[in-house]
Amino acid sequence: MSPERLEIIDRVIREGIRAGGFPGAAVVIGRQGAAVWRKGFGTLGWSSESPAVSTDRTIYDLASLTKVVATTTAAMILYDEGRLSLDAKVQNYIPGFVGKWKDEVTIRHLLTHRSGLPAGRDLWRITHDPAAARQAVIDTPLGYRPGRYYEYSDLGADMLGMVVETIAGMPLDVFVRQRVFEPLGMHDTGFLPADSVRDRVAPTEVSPPRGYPLQGQVHDENAYALGGVAGHAGLFGTADDLAVFAQMMLNGGIYQGTRIISDSTVRLFTQRAAGSRALGWEMAEGRHGAGEYLSPTAYGHVGFTGTSMWIDPQRNMFIILLTNRVHAARARRPATVIADVRADLADAAALAVTDEDLRISAMPAAFRADRAVNWNKPLRSRRSRHKKVKTRPAAAASVKSGVRKAAAKPKAATSTGAAKTKAKAVKPASKASPAKVGAKVAKPSARKVKPGAAGTRTAAVKGRR
Repeated sequence: MSPERLEIIDRVIREGIRAGGFPGAAVVIGRQGAAVWRKGFGTLGWSSESPAVSTDRTIYDLASLTKVVATTTAAMILYDEGRLSLDAKVQNYIPGFVGKWKDEVTIRHLLTHRSGLPAGRDLWRITHDPAAARQAVIDTPLGYRPGRYYEYSDLGADMLGMVVETIAGMPLDVFVRQRVFEPLGMHDTGFLPADSVRDRVAPTEVSPPRGYPLQGQVHDENAYALGGVAGHAGLFGTADDLAVFAQMMLNGGIYQGTRIISDSTVRLFTQRAAGSRALGWEMAEGRHGAGEYLSPTAYGHVGFTGTSMWIDPQRNMFIILLTNRVHAARARRPATVIADVRADLADAAALAVTDEDLRISAMPAAFRADRAVNWNKPLRSRRSRHKKVKTRPAAAASVKSGVRKAAAKPKAATSTGAAKTKAKAVKPASKASPAKVGAKVAKPSARKVKPGAAGTRTAAVKGRR
């Protein structure tokens, strides 16, 4: 790895903080069994008295990383054990999942976001306890026939979580704690953080619908309505813990002699299954912070709170970024800031690889964080734009109006409504960590973990993720 190119990471993250996109961040880059970059930036909150971020102590709301680190991983374990079939109908496990086309929905459909379930619904508005919220998920009508279209769906992940619970005979949080987090030594990862660690949890929303600032409670309102444990969100964790998880995946399901998943199942779930999706995971195609230089076999996921994890088997590398960009962001467009920072981080990591067959010689003229396009561009309301037009000289306005009328032609009627809002059509389908690192590493380290496994791509960067 090139130390000079890795230094870009510092600049990119600090630019995001300076612009007001997030108060702090935790970053771990791992390659070939070592943590080559491991650093905390900024603070948990915006206050000058807020604690500094660290990769081993600061706990972040992982948001939709829950889908892969918890729910998909649980499904992989049950698949390994022969207790879960990818092509089995969801009704086999959840008999109450009935309604139009629901008898056609399979586990594979849930994992590839092609079940026909909508992106979500406001469970926190329509229900008043976790049991009712759970039933509302099960009762949600399909928007289209399974397999026809791709629609990123929190509800699909929730259904998968329920399937896991039914098969395992225990709640999702208990299953993943016993089968994944405890065996891997991920002691700061889990659902429903204890009060004893609350001061280590990065705060999120300041004025949520719940009516009080959030710190240690899940940010996602629907996950909260489901009791804080859901297939789509609710997981909390540190960057160091996620580094252990990512290394386990690179190692083919094993870490420091503890096997969590078989290597064949890791390969199956992390290869392209439909469109841009693997099973549960997303393939790195330049979107959602994957940057432009990760390999075609790279996979990962992002979270709405400002989290992301990308794993590149060909480079034997992982990239972890945790932030709380939903915490009273000072930037006008924090979603744009985090999107650019995620992509820059992935690019900087990939560009730092010096292996002859993977080396990228040409460096970008500037990174996204250097350009900061639209990060803090003032928002103009319709009213202000209208006022501007009104202040034009009357004669000029009259001439322009006349030209417009003369040039105007009748437009053919266009189809809108359901066809326009319909989900995106399916397109045929055509990744070295600290050994629970202790010492902080601000520059490349030779620190060894277990040897990693090793997979090429050129790619570029929301729904609620």
